[in-house]
Formats: sequence, structure tokens, C-alpha cells
Amino acid sequence: MKILTIGRNTFRENIRDKILYNLILFALLMILSSIALGQLTLGHEAKVIVDLGLGSISIFGTLIAIFIGISLVYKELEKRTVYALLAKPIHRWEFITGKYLGLLFTLLVNVAIMAAGLMLTLLYQGGIERYTYLNLLPAIYLTLLSLMVTTALALVFSTFSTPALSALFTFFLWVAGHFNADLLEFGNLAKTPGLKWLTRVFYYVIPNISNFKVIDSRNVIQAAAYFEPINYAALGWVTVYGILYSGILLGIAVLIFSRRDFK
Repeated sequence: MKILTIGRNTFRENIRDKILYNLILFALLMILSSIALGQLTLGHEAKVIVDLGLGSISIFGTLIAIFIGISLVYKELEKRTVYALLAKPIHRWEFITGKYLGLLFTLLVNVAIMAAGLMLTLLYQGGIERYTYLNLLPAIYLTLLSLMVTTALALVFSTFSTPALSALFTFFLWVAGHFNADLLEFGNLAKTPGLKWLTRVFYYVIPNISNFKVIDSRNVIQAAAYFEPINYAALGWVTVYGILYSGILLGIAVLIFSRRDFK
């Protein structure tokens, strides 16, 4: 109950954040602009709209996760509201978990708004097959999973660092997570055992964001754009990975925050 209360309050605080509305508005404008771009590709309007629309949801969803996630704890420390909260019968792990769930719900609502904008854009375009909408769901779902991991990553850094450094660290690891497979391949080609071991460690430690972008060697957004089916068994494994990795990061955030001295 305490976790849900903290999560609800976090959600209310987030929806009052001006940067949130700016990012959503810009994402919706990007989706709508895909109509104009689609006119330049005769016969491929739907593919352009889906490709640009899903890409916009992923990029702007990530920006929301990073820029709000890095200030979740720091803002409470700066305003000193965390002292009043922790003076109440609230455990620190409940505080961190509630903050995390509040931001996740914020992201869910925002992704739903952007996804609705994309579907309305497709509807306005006309001549779109009905199963196109169902094809969008796996890509949107994977975007939410990647945002879940990104949010947990931002939360970890927000427990001990400033917003500027937290944003830098989170963005760096998010970018590096797109090249995990390349890093592992580089290690396998290396002749030095130490370098091979090091690249393998980084492969497992750095969040593998590419897992949420590529399924069975196919880009998920492109698969949705070309109406190709998704391997749901692989989707299940990616779901397990996302939940486990986010859980580990959340545990690290709780551990760091629990050891902080606020006296």
C-alpha cells in the first residue's frame, strides 16, 4: 500500500513536468509528419508511417525515461522532502520501488498516447489492412520493456550522482547496449585471453538494449513496417531478460540508497 501511494504521487508529479509534454508533443508531430514523408514514397505510405512512428515512440520514450528517471531521487534530496518521508514508517526499499513504479506508469501512459497517435495517423492515411494494428503491438511492447530497463538504469545513478552525470552515464550505457553483440564478436576474434574475458564480462554486465530491437536477426520496427510476424517464443525470453535485469538494477538502487547517510 505504501509503495502504491508513493508511486501514485510520483506519477502526479511527473505529469506536471513541462518537459514531459514537450517531448510528447514533439513525438506526435514527428508521427504526423510521416504522412507528408509517406506521400514521397508512392505505394509505401503505411510502411513509412509505421517506421517513423515506432522510431519516434522509442526515441522520445527513452528521453522521458532518462530525463525524469535521473531526477527521481535527486529532486527529493534537493527539496529535502525525503527526510520527511523517511521519518514516517516507510522503508527505503519501499520509497525506491514506489518511485520506480510511478515512473513506469508515467511511461506506460505516454507510450499509449503516442501509440494512439500513430494508429490515428494510419487510420487517417486510409487503405491500411486491419492486421497492421496487431502487428504494431509487439514492437510497442518491446519498446516498453526497453524503457523499463532504461528507467531502472537511470534510477541507479540517481541514488548517488547528480542529474547531469546520471544522464551522461545512463545515455552512455544505453548507447553501448546497442552494440553488445558486436562487443562479444570482437572479443571472440581477439587473440588475447584477457581481452576476450573482459569483453565477455562487459557483454553480460551492460544492458543488452539490442535484445529489444532485434528478434531473430530482424529489426522489430522494420518487421512491423513490412507486416512480418514476430517469433513469440523469442519475445518471451526477451521479456524474462527485461524483468530480471530491471529487478537486479532495482535491487542495486535499493542497496545504494539504503546505505546513504542522511543525517
